[in-house]
Amino acid sequence: MSDATPDDGDLIAEPIAPAIPAAVTDAIRTLIRWAGDDPAREGLIDTPRRVAKAWKEYCAGYDDHPEKHLDRVFEEVGGYDEIVLLKDIPFQSHCEHHMAPIIGKAHIAYLPKNHVVGISKLARVLHAFARRLQVQERLTAEVADCIWANLRPQGVAVVIEASHACMTARGVRTPGVSMVTSRMMGVFRDDDRSRKEVLALMELG
Repeated sequence: MSDATPDDGDLIAEPIAPAIPAAVTDAIRTLIRWAGDDPAREGLIDTPRRVAKAWKEYCAGYDDHPEKHLDRVFEEVGGYDEIVLLKDIPFQSHCEHHMAPIIGKAHIAYLPKNHVVGISKLARVLHAFARRLQVQERLTAEVADCIWANLRPQGVAVVIEASHACMTARGVRTPGVSMVTSRMMGVFRDDDRSRKEVLALMELG
C-alpha cells in the first residue's frame, strides 16, 4: 500500500490563518516603541505578527457559541438524578481593564432534571466565555446562566478561583492572592442543604 498523501481525503488540512491587518501589527510596533524598545531590532522584528496571532487565539471565544455545546443531551442515564460535578477545570482569560492574564480553575455543577450533557461540554462552555476579555464576576455569571438556560436543570453551581496578573504583577503587586466568585441557581440557591452538599463535593464547604 502506498504512503498516504494529502489527496487521499482522510487527512485534515491545517486551517488557513486569517490575514493580519497592517493596522494591528503597526499598533504593536507603536506599543514596543512606547515601552522603550526598538521594533526593528532582530529579536523584535517578528514580534508584532506573533503577538497578533496570539491575541487572536486568546480571544477565540468571540467566535464560539457556548450554547451550542449544550445542544446534545442524553436521557438514558439509568434514573440518575443526583449532582453532576466537574472539578478543577483549568482556564486562562484576560482582564478587560489591563488585558493581563487571569489564570485559575473552575468547579461547575448541576442537578439534572430529565437529561444530562457530556462532561466535556461544561469545560467547553467555560472556555468559550473565558477566551474573551473578561472580569471574573461576569465570567462566573455567564457560565452559570448559559447552563441554566440551555439545560434547564434543577440547579446550577459555578465557583471560580483565579489569580489576576493585573494585581500580582503590577499595581499593588501582591502575588499569591486568589479571587473566588460563585453563582448559585435553582435548588443550590434556594435550599441550604443542597448548597452545602454541592460545596462539600467541591471541597469548599
